[in-house]
Amino acid sequence: MALMIEKLLGFAMVLTRLSAFFLVLPVFGWKSIPARIKVAMTVLLAAFFSMITPLSVDAGQVSAVEALLLMANEATYGLALGLVAALLFAAVRISGRIIERQMGLAMAEILDPLTGERTQPLGSMLEMIFVLLFLSANGHHLLLLVISRSYEAFPAGSSPTIPVLATGVINAGSAMLTAGLKLSAPILAAFLLLMVVLAVLARILPEMNILFISLPLRVGLGLLMMAIFLPFIYSFVSEFTILMGKLLPM
Repeated sequence: MALMIEKLLGFAMVLTRLSAFFLVLPVFGWKSIPARIKVAMTVLLAAFFSMITPLSVDAGQVSAVEALLLMANEATYGLALGLVAALLFAAVRISGRIIERQMGLAMAEILDPLTGERTQPLGSMLEMIFVLLFLSANGHHLLLLVISRSYEAFPAGSSPTIPVLATGVINAGSAMLTAGLKLSAPILAAFLLLMVVLAVLARILPEMNILFISLPLRVGLGLLMMAIFLPFIYSFVSEFTILMGKLLPM
């Protein structure tokens, strides 16, 4: 009986951490994936990790209130891990939004079929391309490795302190903004050069309607630069792996 209680408690805590992790994780947390597949995948992974992960507490001496507190800690830790991964994923979309504002497409919105939310088309396209490159590079194995490493550092029943989790999430947010600006920096430089050229033309030819001419030029330059620098998104896949290793609260 005691062995069964220990196994059930371990499975419940593992399932709680995994559910919280997949709840906010990109790709697996998208609304386009059926809920039955998400539940089945989470339960199978929880059953696997619960068999190989020892408990850090004595199940026989854990009361019902303590069990709820332990699962709350597991949920908090899983959410923190998922938020770190989600923030790093968002760097590509952030760079797309920066480029869209330079192109004058800030008001253009579409319905994202993956998340079911309103989003900008360029940022959504860049995110889809990055996800395809990430999965083609066996990025899903990296996410499973993250879960495995989290149980190596903190077995079921133990978790980092709140300041450690908050620091990891804050650092991930900072890395997201830095990476988004870094990805969009070459295109921002091209738009800066375009603004200088238009300013010179406005002084040389004051009768020219610079505003009317600048709109198609900005859109055309943005699409051209995107086509040139699109292959460099693949380099962010390896950088994403490095950032995940540095920023995860473990």
